[in-house]
Amino acid sequence: MSAQNDTTSAPTINLLSRRSALKTLGMGAIGITALRYMNTPLQAATGPGQDAAVLNFALNLEYLEAEYYTYATKGHSITAEGVAVNGAGTAGAVTIKANPLVTFSSTAMRQHAEEIAEDERAHVKFLRAALAVAGVQPVARPAINLRESFMDAAAAAGLGEGFDPFANETNFFLGAFIFEDVGVTAFKGAAPLIANKTFLEAAAGILAVEAYHAGVVRHIIYNKGAGARTAANKISDLRDAVDGAADTDQGVTKDGKANMVPTDANGLAFSRTPRQVLNIVYLGVNATQGGFFPNGLNGAIK
Repeated sequence: MSAQNDTTSAPTINLLSRRSALKTLGMGAIGITALRYMNTPLQAATGPGQDAAVLNFALNLEYLEAEYYTYATKGHSITAEGVAVNGAGTAGAVTIKANPLVTFSSTAMRQHAEEIAEDERAHVKFLRAALAVAGVQPVARPAINLRESFMDAAAAAGLGEGFDPFANETNFFLGAFIFEDVGVTAFKGAAPLIANKTFLEAAAGILAVEAYHAGVVRHIIYNKGAGARTAANKISDLRDAVDGAADTDQGVTKDGKANMVPTDANGLAFSRTPRQVLNIVYLGVNATQGGFFPNGLNGAIK
């Protein structure tokens, strides 16, 4: 683990307009360019080994989520909980502040976070086991940044400088909001790429759990009040700005009302291609590394 003391206090949320937030995006960490490539599935996800490539792609994302929730609730890496992180590709450490334990306001809030952390660790174990049974080596945990990545993403979204998702409960769930909706749309987008029915059923099971997580996080943020709601909506604007021309991403409010379930006109969740997911986690359009994965993902889809 790479950890340094970080005494930066939680920033005051600067509530900018959607237009101002997108202007900030264009000048900051994320440049909005080459959007014509956004909706094209990666060639690495087709042909022989397609299922393994998709599952390993998902495993990278599950490492990220599992580390985030585990550090926030346990104060240490998933490896201290008996989760293996070795495998194919370049293994990396987790960059995070020295004392990441979040102080929760109530037993209920802590239990929500702990339950999600347990689920995410289970997802890592399950995907690694599924790949091994199929005769495929699971990818190693790549280098993960849970410090500067959040600062850069928050600044680009217009939430101010020095954002620390571990500073308090509200910041923690705003950080979780970045991941959960991406996880849901990533698994839905990956479904058509999976040929093996057993793997497809497993992916559907993980998608359902991620959707439950996303709903819990949205509900908590909504109940935190206007400031948290507006911050979440600006995170949604950030994701929307880099994943295509369509205005599909949705915040926790829509038309002035609660929006716990982001759906289209048919009541369906929307999908993201692997490239769209990478744009978000790398904090850059068509980037090959950076953001939450400073050295890129491991596996065929990266």
